[in-house]
Amino acid sequence: MGAARTVAMAALAVLVVVAGIWTSWSTAQHVIFTKGRERGEMTVTRCTDNRCEGSFTALSPGAQPRAKVWIEESVGTEKGAVLPVVVKPNSSEVVRGAGAGFFHAWIPLGGALLMAAVVVGGGLRLGRIAWGTALAGALILFGAFVTG
Repeated sequence: MGAARTVAMAALAVLVVVAGIWTSWSTAQHVIFTKGRERGEMTVTRCTDNRCEGSFTALSPGAQPRAKVWIEESVGTEKGAVLPVVVKPNSSEVVRGAGAGFFHAWIPLGGALLMAAVVVGGGLRLGRIAWGTALAGALILFGAFVTG
């Protein structure tokens, strides 16, 4: 019974972390690999429901200014804010760029690491590894909070 519980808890912890990476990657890839992507600044003009809209000012070579782009609303985004952004290819959607964008992209992973730490500590009884996992998740979330 002990081996089955250990395998199940390890599989659950891995599943949670992989889900966090998978969810984060859809945004993180645009922030990490910016070569050839349109980079610039978005001036937020309005926020409704779960997204904010605004204008895009190009800062990278080959990027074109746009009258209307949108970003998923996050905490701290308000009208008049100027955000460094990267345009997702073939769309009007942008993601936060620079340091803030890096941390914001990995927020799902940070949460997943915190959840996995509970499984590792409680289910697998690996206290030190659980504390390290929780610390890594907390640092990601703290980085997102600090960078805005």
